[in-house]
Amino acid sequence: MLKQLQKFDIAGPVGMLETLFIPAVGEVSGIAVLCHPNPTQGGTNTNKVIQTAAKALSQLGYACYLPNLRGVGQSEGTHDYGVGEVEDVLAVVAFARQQSGDLPLALAGFSFGGFVAARTRARIESDKLLLLGVAAGKYEIPTPTVPENTLVIHGEADEVVPLENVMAWARPQHLPVIVLPEAGHFFHGRLIQLGALIKRCW
Repeated sequence: MLKQLQKFDIAGPVGMLETLFIPAVGEVSGIAVLCHPNPTQGGTNTNKVIQTAAKALSQLGYACYLPNLRGVGQSEGTHDYGVGEVEDVLAVVAFARQQSGDLPLALAGFSFGGFVAARTRARIESDKLLLLGVAAGKYEIPTPTVPENTLVIHGEADEVVPLENVMAWARPQHLPVIVLPEAGHFFHGRLIQLGALIKRCW
């Protein structure tokens, strides 16, 4: 069981995946794999939104794994627009379970990472799913339907993924969406509120 903040490589399907590990605060109650935003626009596992989510989940007892998906940072491979990245996440989940056992699994992602997390959830069971500024309607592949207990948080003034995109995706599922008034895509000035909201609604 990993006990401290670490950076290491995990074997993925097309090479090593540079990964940050943030340990659970206190007793470990679950594992979480968190996916970064679009790398073609500079998204990595050090993004402030995904780091905020990881900190919140670690305080809820989750051992958090934040990979740089293929082609990002020092991770090997080539960016695959959300297709091959699902296989990367599955490899990180397998590694996490080797380390921590068969604990409850949470998948999470911000923007492009939310798209990847949702697509991963369509492949494997997870107990929880967290989607922040999810990139619904931004790719040729549609964002899949998700479980009814998925926590979706979006900014009212999101300039990258319009709120209506997310509502159009959520509406047929009768899926609740928490909207932060006046917040933009990157939740600038609202990260403390975002972290508190994740912990309160989880």
